Amino acid sequence: MDIRQLKYFLAVAEEGLVTKAANRLHITQSPLSQQMLLLEKELGVQLLQRTKKHIGLTEAGYVLKRKAEQILDLTQSAMNEVRETANGIRGKLTIGIINSSGRLLLPEVIQCFLQTYPLVSFDLRQGDTSRILELLNSHIIDIGFVRLPVDSSLYDYIATPTESMVMVANSQVITMDNAEELHLIHLKDQPLLIHRRYESIIFDYFHQNGLEPNILCTSDEIVPLLTWSLCGVGVAIVPEFAINLLSNPSLIVKKITEPIVTTSSALIWRKKEILPVTATHFINLLREKDISSCP
Repeated sequence: MDIRQLKYFLAVAEEGLVTKAANRLHITQSPLSQQMLLLEKELGVQLLQRTKKHIGLTEAGYVLKRKAEQILDLTQSAMNEVRETANGIRGKLTIGIINSSGRLLLPEVIQCFLQTYPLVSFDLRQGDTSRILELLNSHIIDIGFVRLPVDSSLYDYIATPTESMVMVANSQVITMDNAEELHLIHLKDQPLLIHRRYESIIFDYFHQNGLEPNILCTSDEIVPLLTWSLCGVGVAIVPEFAINLLSNPSLIVKKITEPIVTTSSALIWRKKEILPVTATHFINLLREKDISSCP
């Protein structure tokens, strides 16, 4: 018993005449009748009650009709899903993301992507840049958002908008003027909470001005730095987008303009490897669309 026989059987059961079923299937009557006899022989039961004017179903025939409908529906569904997956319309996209780029990825880019590919689901893995690279190299994720720079001999990438560095501090602990910007040297007496990636930049700036920075804490994660600054432990220096990770009215945020320190993140993927179609669609969207235009 195969799919073709089930289709033939359903046509006969629904039309009630072999001639009508044959016309519907665009075949001649003789091979259709032969297939019905072969099906009954294989199952060892009578499926059809034949008269000159009509063909009905036996009790076994009704059972097969219900099962055949289910099988054919499932077969069609499987075919559709396989084709949609192959075309990147359906499937799961596994993305690695650094915490500080959460605002950049979610919800704007995902929202845009789902407008075109609503059947795609996501698996997000978080960590610092080194962790995302590890997941990417282990083929656990398809694509990843990381901080630049990256090794361009190993990865292709699309850079996202440049971010300024900002100071984040508890307003009840540190008193500052109302200016929206400040020089890093204004923080010379403050305990600093910094991301390890920017440690050398901050040291170099203070040393060039004959000062020694008061580095209270370095971290590979940004959220702890923001949490400590909220508690009044020190002053965090983080990328601008990172402040969305911990929004609180008690926090002061000021852009650092001297020195001008910027950072960029990027969507990266392994070079010279075939990506899942869903990942290719996502990359193309990031290339072609202005993220700020997404709702």
